[in-house]
Amino acid sequence: MSCDLILALDYPTSAAARPLLRRLNGSLRWVKIGLQMFSAEGPDCVRAIAGEGFKVFLDLKLHDIPNTVARAVESLSALPIGMLTLHTAGGREMLAGARAAQAQANPELLLLGVTVLTSMDAAGLAEIGVTGAPDEQVARLAGLAADAGLRGLVCSPLEVAALRAQFPGGMQLVAPGIRPAGEGGGDDQKRVLTPAAAARAGANYIVVGRPILQAKDPGAAAQAVLAELA
Repeated sequence: MSCDLILALDYPTSAAARPLLRRLNGSLRWVKIGLQMFSAEGPDCVRAIAGEGFKVFLDLKLHDIPNTVARAVESLSALPIGMLTLHTAGGREMLAGARAAQAQANPELLLLGVTVLTSMDAAGLAEIGVTGAPDEQVARLAGLAADAGLRGLVCSPLEVAALRAQFPGGMQLVAPGIRPAGEGGGDDQKRVLTPAAAARAGANYIVVGRPILQAKDPGAAAQAVLAELA
């Protein structure tokens, strides 16, 4: 199974990301736009980056009442994006409504259900009333997302193998929390794995941000991850 790199563009503006994107154009296919850049520039940043030839994963983690999320999915489906996230914790009705809106507005768009954030561990889950281990909560939410018709999930790389066994078919698995071999910790990611290990576990995509963006040579760091996946 092949595994693609998605570069998380954790920049305040699309202009700040442009030098690195131009360096990687031709070798990198996917980029992720998150809340920081989208909050600053809105849909314009999506159009600008897609216009340079990249596939865009829009990571907004939608979570609201079912009608509001469905209408948001409908609006966002008009943008040049290939993936869009929503929180599986929003429940079956919210997920199914989002899926129905996406199927009608943009059948090619992949909705991704976010299970348990990679910044959370068992202690963090306990603080919000979830008494099970992270892998148990991930499996529960993943099953809910699949029942609602979603075809993709976001999970820690530590849960990829179990989800691949749970969904051996066409479920697309996207794994953030990736740290190249030798990369130190010290940030808010708690459940992490190397790119090669995540790929071997069955991830279709890995998301890498700070290990590339904060490297002395971000372009070389990105190419190293791509080489490891190849």
